[in-house]
Amino acid sequence: MRIRSIEEINQKIKNGDATVLTAEEVSILVHEGNTPKAEDVDVVTTGTCGIMSGTAAILHVPVSDPGAFKKAKKIILNGVPGSPGPCPNEWLGSVDMIIYGTAHSIYDHSYGGGFLFKDLVSGKEIEVEMESTDGEIIKSKTNIDEIGTAQMIGTRMAFKNYNSFTNPSKELVSSIFHAIDMDGPFKGLSVSGCGQINPLQNDPLMKTICSGAKVLLNGSEGIVIGRGTRSSDEKPNLMITADMTQMDPHYLGGFKTGAGPEVFDSVAAAVPILNENILKQTFIQNKNIELPVADIRGRHKILGFTDYGQVWEVSDERPVYHPENCLKCEKCIVRERCPTGAYTDTLNTRRCFGCGMCAYSCPNNAFTMNSGTINFMIDHKSVSMPIICRQSDIKRARELSADLKKKIENGKFILNSCLD
Repeated sequence: MRIRSIEEINQKIKNGDATVLTAEEVSILVHEGNTPKAEDVDVVTTGTCGIMSGTAAILHVPVSDPGAFKKAKKIILNGVPGSPGPCPNEWLGSVDMIIYGTAHSIYDHSYGGGFLFKDLVSGKEIEVEMESTDGEIIKSKTNIDEIGTAQMIGTRMAFKNYNSFTNPSKELVSSIFHAIDMDGPFKGLSVSGCGQINPLQNDPLMKTICSGAKVLLNGSEGIVIGRGTRSSDEKPNLMITADMTQMDPHYLGGFKTGAGPEVFDSVAAAVPILNENILKQTFIQNKNIELPVADIRGRHKILGFTDYGQVWEVSDERPVYHPENCLKCEKCIVRERCPTGAYTDTLNTRRCFGCGMCAYSCPNNAFTMNSGTINFMIDHKSVSMPIICRQSDIKRARELSADLKKKIENGKFILNSCLD
């Protein structure tokens, strides 16, 4: 069964001779009947982008000159509270801290850790508020260049399995699984997951994407620490860490939900093709990946099943903005609801997440977008519902997967072996 080893693949990468395909390119070849063989492919790159609530940052933040305070009791960055410690850093004028991507600003209900991380990685100036153990309040400013350590850790990332959500009740439901309070009954769905290009869909047994494997986390070269929290053989996910100073702000940010701001990240992983069995796992097609439809009120109550073919095969990556239809409403519902803040008076296509909320919300058809329609069975009855919110971004996932492919082809990303 052996085709090649990690060492042999790495030598081809160093020589510039490695054949690298994205998972989507493999799936297209299979769909067209041109199924590749293991001896013809060295590496397959995968990618995903979406809300990853288990994201945190470990920072060493300068606050004041040494000796100005003994020890920090509380610390806030851009209004987002973090936790000082574990190191006391007595009299150093700086603070070790951890801050969560799901933390909410105490000043602005629409701003949180995810937005803070994007601002930090973008090089923007960050407002620091610190209360010492003696009760002294010190305010200062900092940026990514001044912060001594900025390490992101994702405690659960790149889930293989996701649910989609709908509201079967007549009451509005507030949830992190939808951009706004979800209306019902059965008015539409919120979905997550990048289907056939998702890392663990292409390596479901974690034979090559496992502890010690190198990945790209928001564009920064990182490493898989191991399985993430709540990971199981049936529903695996990854714990990943990477240096925030090397991240691309395009690949991370905040995402407003009905329950407050969340954080989104992008992950790309390489699958070394060591044998035929590993390659065959990458032949997965969207239409063959099951997607449960769950009750957003209970999260674990499954109402039916669909597949990712209905999510991604005929849908648009991004909305189209029609400014001629915009009536400049005094209270713009799109500006209010846009999860990433991509729409102000114009649409920032780079900041856009492709969630579809603008097209769903605007009463004047200033935005158009095919977000997809889901058909499934409930109690032996056929149900059809539009996708009204996508909490995963297929465009960013494709871009990061392509970035990883280029890095490997250019000899700038050497694989680690994590095989037993």
